Amino acid sequence: MYAVIKTGGKQYRVRAGDLLVVEKLDGEPGAKIAFDEVMMIGEGPQVTVGAPMIEGALVSATLVETRKGEKIKVFKKIRRQGYRRTRGHRQFQSVLRVTGISGDGRTETWDGSVDLTPLSVLNARARNLARGMEAAEAKRAEKKPVELSEPVKAKAAKAKPAKAKPAKAKPAKAKPAKVPKPAAKTVAPKSDAPPEAKAAPSKPAPKARAAVKAAAPKKPAAAAKKDGAAAKKPAAKPAKPKGKA
Repeated sequence: MYAVIKTGGKQYRVRAGDLLVVEKLDGEPGAKIAFDEVMMIGEGPQVTVGAPMIEGALVSATLVETRKGEKIKVFKKIRRQGYRRTRGHRQFQSVLRVTGISGDGRTETWDGSVDLTPLSVLNARARNLARGMEAAEAKRAEKKPVELSEPVKAKAAKAKPAKAKPAKAKPAKAKPAKVPKPAAKTVAPKSDAPPEAKAAPSKPAPKARAAVKAAAPKKPAAAAKKDGAAAKKPAAKPAKPKGKA
């Protein structure tokens, strides 16, 4: 027995016991979900088609997990413009286990048990990583917050009275006496009379050597020249005898 249901804007052909992946639905893992939008029910040659839905038909399922689907890449390009864009996207989806189909006077149920193991754990088991994950979960379970039976009250600190310290008398500092400021200078008024001529400075007395030279009598120039010529002439040599001895 099979049925065609509508959810998330899509149509799915399901059987009892099928694992169905649909658009994201609200709910926690293990929640019961019922689809009342049944468009067709068939069993062998007997087929019932709704107009557009079959009244009273119902498909029940159990929510296994809500996860992200496979990543898709969106690439955009505009030629001769240098435009390149690459984006990735992962759509949220819900995984369901179909447990029963009823409608048009027929009913079929699935007798199996629903396993709520998520796909990430199944992949870890396939790669021999499940032991590490289980050990990590066991460590988390051991580290539980410690619950205190009696709340510890914080002791309020007692305020101690402040002790008054005796004030020490400080010796008064002698301030220096202020020096009186000099009186302002009085400027004499200027007179219109012309300024008086200044007396010439007195020259110093001539030196003693200059006085001696002035006192000594000067020789006449002609006598001085003769004395000089006489001093320059050498003394006369003695004459040699002409005859033989």
